[in-house]
Amino acid sequence: NVHGQIESNMAAHMSRLRGWSRAQRFGIAVCRQYSSGSAYPSVSLSTPLPGIPKPVFASVDGQEKYETKITTLENGLKVASQNKFGQFCTVGILVNSGSRHEAKYPSGIAHFLEKLSFSSTAQFESKDEILLTLEKHGGICDCQTSRDTTMYAVSAEVKGLDTVVNLLSDAVLQPRLLDEEIEMTRMAVRFELEDLNMRPDPEPLLTEMIHAAAYRGNTVGLPRFCPPENVEKIDRKLLHKYLQSYYCPQRMVLAGVGVEHEQLVQCARKYLLNVKPVWGASTPANVDKSVAQYTGGIVKMVKDMSDVSLGPTPIPELTHIMIGLESCSFLEDDFIPFAVLNMMMGGGGSFSAGGPGKGMFTRLYLNVLNRHHWMYNATSYHHSYEDSGLLCIHASADPRQVREMVEIITREFIQMTGTMELERAKTQLKSMLMMNLESRPVIFEDVGRQVLATGKRKLPHELCELISNVTASDIKRVTTKMLRSKPAVAALGDLTELPSYEDIQAALSSKDGRLPRIYRLFR
Repeated sequence: NVHGQIESNMAAHMSRLRGWSRAQRFGIAVCRQYSSGSAYPSVSLSTPLPGIPKPVFASVDGQEKYETKITTLENGLKVASQNKFGQFCTVGILVNSGSRHEAKYPSGIAHFLEKLSFSSTAQFESKDEILLTLEKHGGICDCQTSRDTTMYAVSAEVKGLDTVVNLLSDAVLQPRLLDEEIEMTRMAVRFELEDLNMRPDPEPLLTEMIHAAAYRGNTVGLPRFCPPENVEKIDRKLLHKYLQSYYCPQRMVLAGVGVEHEQLVQCARKYLLNVKPVWGASTPANVDKSVAQYTGGIVKMVKDMSDVSLGPTPIPELTHIMIGLESCSFLEDDFIPFAVLNMMMGGGGSFSAGGPGKGMFTRLYLNVLNRHHWMYNATSYHHSYEDSGLLCIHASADPRQVREMVEIITREFIQMTGTMELERAKTQLKSMLMMNLESRPVIFEDVGRQVLATGKRKLPHELCELISNVTASDIKRVTTKMLRSKPAVAALGDLTELPSYEDIQAALSSKDGRLPRIYRLFR
């Protein structure tokens, strides 16, 4: 036992000595005793730890590693790539084709093509065969359509680049579009339309409605989802006629991230240069070149929302309103101030976990959700296209408070010219941009969309510089310009208390954004 005691005394003495030598090295303050008994250095996080060698960071020689390289092939197809190191790459074909081009066709073609993507082709018997081929290279495929772009993308190992480009070329230019595939797509589209109307989150439906209101019957105002009456009308012949006009090499970009540019160009020459599509020669003369005409207006849908989500914690019955005004196209210089303005407005749901980083300091939180407990949601959105844009605020509340809610939104629009929290919004936009561009699929989409729209790519650091240069007077200028346009309004739910379109328009042209007062004899 004595032996044990001596040992423990020795240990205590040693640890004291160790503590003392630390105190000599780092000063007494560093060695506060904590309850666990161990000494813990209390060095602030912003100063480097004492006694640790200075880190040496890897340096990058110049910008050439980050440049987006672009080559145009003889047939007009652009090949764009961005090297990003790693064993996986994302490669895809973006086509300048979407629901905005369906003016001369029944609406819903883009929706059908999205669902029919990566089905059987000239080389591949079925979708399963495509998936198995990709699986050999650890790959996945996906197709997404928006109002103006269709994107076929594959993520796979870099080693399988040749196979991937071959597969993409086949999927885009040689689809079989068999009768049974079209029949399956009809079912899928019907199901999606049903789902769209039953979802507790009405955001996709409202976005559809506000576009229809803002651009009545033209370009980006045409429906993105296939209307139920067109499901039976769309067949192979019609699809081929559409593809003949829009799927021509001049309207396409082959984009790749995580690949060597030369290698991608070689694959493009091999599989995309002298390929005759299954629908025969292209007829780019029939392309619809109409420019988006902003009309403004209102689209209402009276709908019983009382049973949207039943269960132990049902969502209360809400009425949803979206009010939008014309902003600008993404090709204009004002696009950046509008993006900052959208970030300043921010917003979200009344129930949002998370602190300041989640945008709790944006105006729609500070002025709307924090002041009016009955507002369920207030969020700002900015949709931008090559010839026009739309900045809108979506809000939802109990049907009895719709009038008050509309007035709160119109007042927020009028007060947008103020520049509270401008620096925070700029920083938040830059950090969001940089964080999103960490992921390969996002870089791919950014490269593809920019090259498709402008033929070049603005790099993130250039965009950050443009964001930094936005001033308070820019925000004031773009807001004043935007408030001159007619409002676009989408309303969904119980609309008994909804003010008239003329009243909303009057509120947005007034000084304080208030709705004209109504005097009722019997309250």
